[in-house]
Amino acid sequence: MNSVPSIAPHPVMVMEDIVTGSMRDPDLTVAEGVNWSVAPGDYWVVAGLQGTGKSDFLLMAGGLMGPQKGRYTLFGEPMPIFDDARLQTRLRLGLAFDGGQLLAHLTVRENVALPLRYHHNLSAAQAHDVVAEALEEMELSPWADTTPGSLSRNWRKRVGLARALMLKPQLLLIDDPIAGLDLRHVQWWLGFLDELARGRKWPGNGPLTLVVTTSDLRPWKGRARQFAMLHDKTFRVLGGWPEVEAANSELIQQLLMNEMAQPDESSAKH
Repeated sequence: MNSVPSIAPHPVMVMEDIVTGSMRDPDLTVAEGVNWSVAPGDYWVVAGLQGTGKSDFLLMAGGLMGPQKGRYTLFGEPMPIFDDARLQTRLRLGLAFDGGQLLAHLTVRENVALPLRYHHNLSAAQAHDVVAEALEEMELSPWADTTPGSLSRNWRKRVGLARALMLKPQLLLIDDPIAGLDLRHVQWWLGFLDELARGRKWPGNGPLTLVVTTSDLRPWKGRARQFAMLHDKTFRVLGGWPEVEAANSELIQQLLMNEMAQPDESSAKH
């Protein structure tokens, strides 16, 4: 009996000859000639030194701005998506910003509830139980009614992650998640992302496809499965960790030796 050939899953993201601009200056190019495909279940780390445009590249991937040139599809749909007819495709993607990008006048609970209230039209009372579960899972319950200004960077980043997960995305983009955190929080992030990649009980939507940026490759050894690099406007796919270690590049060696930024301990809550 002939075996049925397996069918490769459709890519989550496909970029073809992409040129990316800067969010602050759309005429400034930060990456060009990007050809990249992300499959369901991938766990990518995109590395680059500070100021190379990693954040702008991720914002373009997240659909906050369109590419200057080229074709980018998300779950088969051309990006960016701003029309209501295709919004459900866009909501299959979650984006966590470096620093959280929280609304300062809202409490932690209210910030995390925003996606449910805006996209699902839930009242605060209707969203309460779902938000409470998220806060508990993220160890944020003690600060539920605190505003972001009272929290250190360690916790603000975690609030931003909770908000990005509220609509149970299938693809999660995270900008420099462990930069500037103390060791305990770094270890929490690495472990939590490992669980998301495998499919943890909460948020309960199966294994996530992950794309993370970093300026330090070392913490991702044995965790991420695919690696790429952004430097001098060039996006280069490296492969797995063996290919990273074998790469004969002074820049990669620098990314392997970088010291992570020191945590911001200006707040009493850390």
